[in-house]
This record gives sequence, C-alpha cells and structure tokens, in this order.
Amino acid sequence: MSFYDEKILPHLIDFACGMGHVMKTRSRVVPQAEGRVLEIGIGTGLNLSFYDAQKVSAIVGVDPAAQMQDKARQRAGQIAIPLEMIALELGQIQAADASFDSIVCTFTLCTIPDASAALQEMRRVLKPGGKLLFAEHGRAPDLKVRLWQDRLTPLWKPLAGGCHLNRDIPALLRTGGFHIRDLHSGYLPGPRPMTWVWSGWAE
Repeated sequence: MSFYDEKILPHLIDFACGMGHVMKTRSRVVPQAEGRVLEIGIGTGLNLSFYDAQKVSAIVGVDPAAQMQDKARQRAGQIAIPLEMIALELGQIQAADASFDSIVCTFTLCTIPDASAALQEMRRVLKPGGKLLFAEHGRAPDLKVRLWQDRLTPLWKPLAGGCHLNRDIPALLRTGGFHIRDLHSGYLPGPRPMTWVWSGWAE
C-alpha cells in the first residue's frame, strides 16, 4: 500500500464524505435501520451518530480498508450501540445466511471492484423482510454529465480509492437480487459528475 493510500486518502475521504449535504443524505437514510445491522464500507464511521439506539441492537461493520477502522472505533465510543468489525475475505462477508435485520450501504458501491457479487452477498446475509438502506452516487441522467463521468472515471479512480463515477446503482441493486421499494434521486451541490445521488431502500 502506498503512503498516499495509507496516510492521506483516509483523511481526504473522511473530509469529502463528511461534507454537509452528504451528511444530510446519510441522516435521512441511516435512522431507518433496526435490529442487528450490517454496515458495508463502514470506513471512518461517519454514519454511526445517525443510528437510533432505541431501534438498533448492534452494528457490525465491514470494510477492507483497515487504515480507516481506527477512526470508526473512536466514533463508536461516542454512541450507545455496540460495534463489531468483521472480516471480508475473498469478497465474502464472514456471516451466516439471513443474520441481519438491516444492511446500510452509503457511498460505498462506487469503490467495490465487483459490486454485483457484493450485493449478492448482502442479499445472502439479509433476513427475509429485512431492508437494504442505501445512498450512493453514480451515473447521472443527463447525457453531457454521463460523458464527463466516463471520461473522468479512469483518472478519478486512483485518486479516490477506486471510486467509479459512472455506476448505474439501481441496475446494480437489481442484478444483486434486490427489489427497490423506495427510490429518491437528484444532484447534491457540487460538480455534477460527482454529485448525482440515489437513496432509498430495497429488499
């Protein structure tokens, strides 16, 4: 791992993903979680303050970027919900089938190399009737913006931890075996190739 990836990138991601409008999006999605929750790509723990301790019994976090987990553990110390970190090995979530009531995935699918396979794993560990709660940026509806997303993605990925600007999130969710039940979309303030966001839940 390079010095940039280990020492600089975690702080840049924490700053960019913790900006006001991004956090507002998180604040609308995360409080819907209940029961035993799996958070995919927990990163530095930016979602932790939005969980409702009256509804959530435990949070299990998974993130391949170990250099971000220390910050997540620090933030976990500020909430009243226990946090456990589990391994992600060979793309498989180390958890039993149907073992989570809710899954939270925010601003994460853009960086997973095989997002369809990851979603199939999420489908496996989610209980019947459970919810996948998501907020993800991706492929915009406007042709000019999409063209810029396609142009910028090869340059952007190595700077942003593998982030793809041009992924079709609803299509990925369906490929992963999910049925979208609630979907909102729109641009956040900022450069349009980076700010088209979908949020909602699927089962």
